[in-house]
Amino acid sequence: MIHRYIGFILTVWMSSFLVACGVTVTPAQPTPAPATAVVTLRVAGVEEYRIRLVDPDDIAIAQKLLAGEAAPSIPNGRVVRGDPDVNAGYSWHIDPASVEFADMATEVCDGRPSDVEKRVITSDRYCPWSAKVVAIAPAQSYWSTEQRGARVDARSLVQMRHPVEHK
Repeated sequence: MIHRYIGFILTVWMSSFLVACGVTVTPAQPTPAPATAVVTLRVAGVEEYRIRLVDPDDIAIAQKLLAGEAAPSIPNGRVVRGDPDVNAGYSWHIDPASVEFADMATEVCDGRPSDVEKRVITSDRYCPWSAKVVAIAPAQSYWSTEQRGARVDARSLVQMRHPVEHK
C-alpha cells in the first residue's frame, strides 16, 4: 500500500514539474495539403500548360484526377494576358481565384493552350475539355526553382508547349 502512495506522489510531482517547465506533448498530425499548388495539365495529348491552385477543394480535385479517381475534370478559369505566372512558355496564365473544375463547359473556351496564346480562343475564360492532370507540385517548390535562377532554353520551351509524341 505504501508503494502505491509513493508512486502516486511521484506521478503528481513529475506531472507538476513537467507542466512548470513548459513541456508539452503534441500528437502526430497528418501532413496537410499544400496551401497552393502548381498543376500541370496536358491538353489533346500533346500540349501542356500550368495553373496555380489556391483553393484546397481545387487542389483535392486535382489530386483525385491525378490518381485516376472520378471528379469534375474540366479546368475552367479566367485568362490573364501579359503575365505567365507559373505558366512557363506562354504569355498568359489562369487567375487562381477564378479556377474551378467542371463536368461541362461551353465550347467557346475549349481548345489548346497554343490557341489561347494565338488568341484563337476569344473568350475571357479557358476550359480545355480534353485536359488531363499530369503533375502536381507545391507552389513553394516551384517558386524555389524559379528563384534559384533556373533557366529554360528555347528547345525545352518548345517541348513544354509542344512535347514530342512517343509512339
